[in-house]
Amino acid sequence: MAFLSKNFLLRTMRLLHRSKSTVNIPQKGLPSFVKIVEVGPRDGLQNEKSPVPTDVKVELINRLSDTGLQVVEATSFVSPKWIPQLADHREIMTQIKKYPGVNYPVLTPNVKGFEAAIEAGAKEVAMFIAASEAFSRKNTNCSIAESLERSQSLVNAAKEANIPVRAYVSCVIGCPYEGKIDPNKVAEVAKKMYEMGCYEISLGDTIGVGTPSAMQEVIRLVTQEIPVDKVAVHCHDTYGQALANIYAALQMGVSVVDSSVAGLGGCPYAKGATGNVATEDVVYMLDGLGIQTGVNLQKLIAAGDFISKALGRPTMSRVAKAMSSKL
Repeated sequence: MAFLSKNFLLRTMRLLHRSKSTVNIPQKGLPSFVKIVEVGPRDGLQNEKSPVPTDVKVELINRLSDTGLQVVEATSFVSPKWIPQLADHREIMTQIKKYPGVNYPVLTPNVKGFEAAIEAGAKEVAMFIAASEAFSRKNTNCSIAESLERSQSLVNAAKEANIPVRAYVSCVIGCPYEGKIDPNKVAEVAKKMYEMGCYEISLGDTIGVGTPSAMQEVIRLVTQEIPVDKVAVHCHDTYGQALANIYAALQMGVSVVDSSVAGLGGCPYAKGATGNVATEDVVYMLDGLGIQTGVNLQKLIAAGDFISKALGRPTMSRVAKAMSSKL
């Protein structure tokens, strides 16, 4: 099992440093800066079957915080009965080093989880809702309409505490139970979450079946209802389409991208949903497009190497693998 050596990482740093002599200018129509929302510590690790020690999670978050990322989603305040991997949410929030300029949102599925998160020191929360009726019932045991009612209660509690709320909309292109999802339904759900008070809406291709044209159609309809600067994309790479879909989203004006270091993750409630797109691969692509992220790629690769070693398997990042093969 091959991992990245210290010599390789040093060599990568030198190559990247030399490459900076060529200044890339963003292509016309693309954003000049993209905010990356790192979801690895939460969405990436939640599906791991073997327990990941708390100190490993804390170290991963600290390493990611040192890369220049502005957002590192730390954990989820969900019942350990449903996701035992994240039962140590309180310990994580109290043990991580809080870097200046870095936000550490946590997922809170309900008001009870929200209250526990605030007690643990969370300053921002995220919530989720599905654009698929079947997925909503399988995942939360309620309809989309009922889920919206529950969401309003959480948002109201957050407003009272002056806590910003981000919303994930799952299954925006396809569902493991329903198949293709009507993009108009996605736009309807996104609009309701935005009007409810969520400051940003992340559109999730939960099972990774999307293609660039499908992604652009969803974004076209969603941005008829909410501003494009309030839209993010969250792409899984099940069919190898994640980077293409992200690029398609950039062409539509989206400038916020969710990703997971080392390509960790997969929705535990969506059969066949493999990992999120690797943050290393996203940063490499954006660097090549001349789009700023503020993220240090070599530090990011090192963080991915750290968690891959801790999990006992190679990184899923194609960029990290390709660089490793040059040794």
